[in-house]
Amino acid sequence: MLEKIRAQKTLISVLCLVVTLAITVTAGIDFYQFRNYQEVIIPGEGVTGSFMLSEYLPALEGTYGDTMVYVMEGKTEGPSMLVLGGTHPNEPSGHMAAITLVEHCTVDAGTLYVIPRANNSAFTHNDAQEASPHFYHIQTASGTREFIFGSRATNPLDQWPDPDVYTHQPSGQSLSGSETRNLNRGYPGVADGNMTERACYAITELIKDKEIDMTVDLHESSPEYPTINAMVAHESAMELASNALLDMMLDGVQISLEPSPSTLHGLTHRELGDFTDTLPVLMETANPSHGRLRGATNEELVLTGKDPYYLKAAENGYVWVPYDETGVSIEERVARHLTGIHYLCEEYGTLYGKTLSIVGIPSYDELFNGSLGDYLN
Repeated sequence: MLEKIRAQKTLISVLCLVVTLAITVTAGIDFYQFRNYQEVIIPGEGVTGSFMLSEYLPALEGTYGDTMVYVMEGKTEGPSMLVLGGTHPNEPSGHMAAITLVEHCTVDAGTLYVIPRANNSAFTHNDAQEASPHFYHIQTASGTREFIFGSRATNPLDQWPDPDVYTHQPSGQSLSGSETRNLNRGYPGVADGNMTERACYAITELIKDKEIDMTVDLHESSPEYPTINAMVAHESAMELASNALLDMMLDGVQISLEPSPSTLHGLTHRELGDFTDTLPVLMETANPSHGRLRGATNEELVLTGKDPYYLKAAENGYVWVPYDETGVSIEERVARHLTGIHYLCEEYGTLYGKTLSIVGIPSYDELFNGSLGDYLN
């Protein structure tokens, strides 16, 4: 009898081990494939060149922190702008707005620099605890395109462990240790710092070297977050941003303006304004897949922004943006970003007498009522 019980226990143990190994192998394969997935960006005729960010910090070369910078140079001289998409890869409209510029637009006057994957490392993993999708798909004329829904932070494989307290340099400000992997807490960067700080440093050096006139950092946040559907501007960029905001509102796009807090360090709209001559603006748009009141976090939510729990929250006054059963589609979110970029360029021309002329940016209504895939290759 004892032998039979021992045999049964042994069999159960073996079965448990086999199941554990199967789960481990499956998860390992998925992790490896996602880590090394090559997302495709198809540059349009407006791209006149490209280079790797590591040109401004060779220590990034060959690491997951390195990323492509696309150059779109006009036929005539004019001001320059840097667009940062993918600072937080779980905020897809910034990434897609940057890709739309690269794939669909051209520049007549001035120069546009675009980094679709500003924190490249954060595109190589996912926030498993959020049950987020790995990918989302968009229909284009060339077929179905697949894009990564990544993480807010640098991959721990590239930067670990997190300190108990993250001390920002050079301000000395103390933040939660996990913020050490947040690209938008690391500016102006540290040349010999961790990967996130190095990427920030290289972007800052790029801005200085190219004497970039405007920098736009594209973000999304939850509908219950107060700073939403907004521009956040450094004091040096406040006139530019306020004029662009008025243009957007006259165009029927509701948006607010927030000043960059002088005591909150590490963010683009603060540090790039303090440490370079660029005029920095950050844009936020509402994304229910990023919030805490949502239901299932899936591809449909990422693309449509439709969620029954947010609908209830809106009915009870718990969100800061208009929200109904139509949701907040990725078309609407990308349209907000691109409309902001368009009017920032126009108002720069009004204020400084020289215009960055970007051709092919769809109007807010065209994109809002159409399909994002119509503007991708």
